[in-house]
Amino acid sequence: MLPINDDAAKAHLYDYLKHEREAVLAKLDGLSEYDVRRPLTVTETNLLGLVKHLATWEARYLGEVFHRPFPEPLPRWDIEAERLADMWATENESRSAVVDRYRRVWDHSDATVAALALDATGRVA
Repeated sequence: MLPINDDAAKAHLYDYLKHEREAVLAKLDGLSEYDVRRPLTVTETNLLGLVKHLATWEARYLGEVFHRPFPEPLPRWDIEAERLADMWATENESRSAVVDRYRRVWDHSDATVAALALDATGRVA
């Protein structure tokens, strides 16, 4: 078995994360406001809500879990109404506000990835 180069493995995983983030946002390109907000499931999840959800949980897993909390408020995970509310965007949340928050989460997460070793241990509450 060949030894694993941690730096190369970390870079590969990080490149994959960046690619998938951009792929998610690309799904919004060219869609109308109706289409990004149209409920697609029985829980009323919509595409913009998925972006909002990804922002929340990336902020948690690459923030709180590694003792690097995201500096903006996040919905409570232990209150069902708040935990599920990030699956759709409200009429008061613009597409740009949701996407901009997701990008701010990226910046915060990127700093976490850069600061920690590949084998850093996180703690999930």
